[in-house]
Amino acid sequence: MKSTDAAAGDGEILRSKARRRRCQRLAALLTVASSAVALLWVGLHERKVEARATAFPAVVTAAVSMPADFSPVFKPGREPFIDAVREYFQWQSTPVQPIAFNHRLHLQNGMQCTSCHAGAAEGPDAGIPNVTFCMACHQAVATNNPEIKKLTAYADKGQDVPWKPVYWFYSSEHVRFRHSPHIGAAVDCQECHGDMTQQTVAVRSKNLNMNFCISCHRAKGASADCITCHY
Repeated sequence: MKSTDAAAGDGEILRSKARRRRCQRLAALLTVASSAVALLWVGLHERKVEARATAFPAVVTAAVSMPADFSPVFKPGREPFIDAVREYFQWQSTPVQPIAFNHRLHLQNGMQCTSCHAGAAEGPDAGIPNVTFCMACHQAVATNNPEIKKLTAYADKGQDVPWKPVYWFYSSEHVRFRHSPHIGAAVDCQECHGDMTQQTVAVRSKNLNMNFCISCHRAKGASADCITCHY
């Protein structure tokens, strides 16, 4: 049997290990908290910049032009704190769309991805058409459908549909993704977005992380250099 001194020594070792684990957990929590605060500060700073751009539009010289029939509602951005925390942990929840847009039905009726997302072949953003573009068909097509009635209500109020993004990269990833080079290289849309002929409301069917992108670049003989995507 162990002596009293030996048992006391073992107990002290166990208590020391327990204290070390508690300190490690506390350090991890402090790291997460400090990172969340930093991201919150960045979010607030971005909002100040946006407010300044709204108040003094002539000062902003880096505005990106979009085709006239694209909706101005759909744009990247985030709210402070909670979205900063989501960004830190890379959480991307499934968005709830204001209208249950049926991709499968539109594709079955002869439309192509670029019929609505024309920007995919022209620049970095695929783009989303504005409500006027949609109503060009739906003034006469499926007007009694409950989802089309929602669309019509937005049009009657002169509002664009506030679509939610399904795929995006957080700003902390410093990814500059451009659709047009991929379309030009004959990369099929479904390689990144899944088979939309089998989807109604769009869902995130592929995990577009670095491993996914690098594997595809290597398989197709495209550059896997860091500055290809991070610049």
